[in-house]
Amino acid sequence: MIRKLKDGKYRLYSRKKDEKTGKRRNLGTFDSREAAEKHEREVQYFKRH
Repeated sequence: MIRKLKDGKYRLYSRKKDEKTGKRRNLGTFDSREAAEKHEREVQYFKRH
């Protein structure tokens, strides 16, 4: 899940919430939405290979 931050950057969060904290894990902050989407695809690929 990608959210836009107040400073104009984009942050990638995990799809599932963390059981311990009840929040989503921060998987990185990116300058552009394209970069965040690219990293999200890389993460999903890595999870399955």
